[in-house]
Amino acid sequence: MTYIAVIGLETHVQLNTNSKMFSSSSAKYQNSEPNTLVDPTTMGLPGALPVVNIKAVESAIKIGIALDCSIAESTKFDRKQYFYPDLMKGYQISQFDEPICINGFIILEKKNNKKIRINRVHMEEDVAKLTHINSNGNSYSILDINRSGTPLMEIVTEPDLGSSDEVIEYIESLQKIIRYIKVGSANMEEGSFRCDANISVKEESEKKLGTKVEIKNMNRISAVAEAVDYEIKRQINNIENNIKIIQETRGWSEERKKTIPQRTKEESNDYRYFPEPDIPPLTIKSSWIEKIRNELPVLPQKRKEKYIKNYQLNDYDASLLTNDINFSDFFDKTINFLPKKLQNNETIKYLANLMNGEFNRLLNSNSNMEFYKIKFTEKDLAELIQIYKSNKINNKILKNVFEQMWNTGENPEKIITNNNMSIVTDTDELESTIYNIIESNPKAIEDFLSGKEQSKKFLLGQVMRATKGQADPSVSNSLINKILDKKK
Repeated sequence: MTYIAVIGLETHVQLNTNSKMFSSSSAKYQNSEPNTLVDPTTMGLPGALPVVNIKAVESAIKIGIALDCSIAESTKFDRKQYFYPDLMKGYQISQFDEPICINGFIILEKKNNKKIRINRVHMEEDVAKLTHINSNGNSYSILDINRSGTPLMEIVTEPDLGSSDEVIEYIESLQKIIRYIKVGSANMEEGSFRCDANISVKEESEKKLGTKVEIKNMNRISAVAEAVDYEIKRQINNIENNIKIIQETRGWSEERKKTIPQRTKEESNDYRYFPEPDIPPLTIKSSWIEKIRNELPVLPQKRKEKYIKNYQLNDYDASLLTNDINFSDFFDKTINFLPKKLQNNETIKYLANLMNGEFNRLLNSNSNMEFYKIKFTEKDLAELIQIYKSNKINNKILKNVFEQMWNTGENPEKIITNNNMSIVTDTDELESTIYNIIESNPKAIEDFLSGKEQSKKFLLGQVMRATKGQADPSVSNSLINKILDKKK
């Protein structure tokens, strides 16, 4: 029997606004003392009224545009009723039947450009943080209200995903988009990007979907993949053994590497949604949407297509360059600083190799390194490429200069001049050095005379070593040939 998995994802993206969704308290709760970022609205005190954070609405529109959604002309908030200790009001302000964004998609390039449909993007507030403690046989929970009220965007897919590989690519693509448009950090480990998976399994020939199970508590991408794979196998095993699959919420146990039951899955009517009486519907003008659209950066997929089409870069190099918007921007700005005659595919490919190689190596050598800490500018890097292309330095010297630029921030021309690093092209200066090297290697002369051309490469290597890589290879080769020819 062949089974297929049907997977939909619900992703909560925490926004990086300064204040909370419906109050003026700080939303920067990380590293804050517990229960210090509180206010009457956050705590649900009687008489406290919510005020919508306009920056959060703008971020929601950005996400919608980036995901090719339709943006609602009018949207409203609703009260979602449920009674857990992490929600002091007894309800959450969310959106039910009139979300701000609908009908978008994300393309999975690794899966033959499979389209994953986005059902909706809606705005809501986060809940407080509960920490469960077991000590001396006693169990209790402590509450930190700081996170409560932080703006969240929930992005809900259609059940279009079919494997953990597709889930991983979707999550990584969504994270990249969120970071490109700079509305959040999309960091799973810190809790600012949380993903729940709705999974069902059915026979391949069956049209009706199987019973859906929701999986929570996954704080790493690899954990999401493990949980999805485990749950698919569990459901298949249940079907084959005539064990009923219950519609429920299950949690992922990192220690036990399995999903465990948490509670019976609620339906939407269990939440008793009704329009939020303290917040009137929001009207979103098309002029505001277009203003936001025009301010958004070119997104990773479009950039990648441009790099491949315009610069003839391969898929791998283009993917590396577009992984991070700051990295991609640095690449683009460096190209713009190059003279027009050097804005050709050959030079741009060399720049791409340098950035994906040495630049990336130095950037990743320090886990705390951020782009704003880089000591040189795009103009400096363009100048270094220009110097290299004018044959004043070779590739080895360029890498040496680049590392000194990274460490000191000094101008490349200054580094080359101060350290006497230019290529040596003067024949008089090189001839004496090369003559001494040839005379010191009689075996190489013997090999040359017996017809072994490899001896010339050996001698050139000795010249480069003696000159610390600064000898011009073409001039050196000519001099080696000249001196060896006299030995015949």
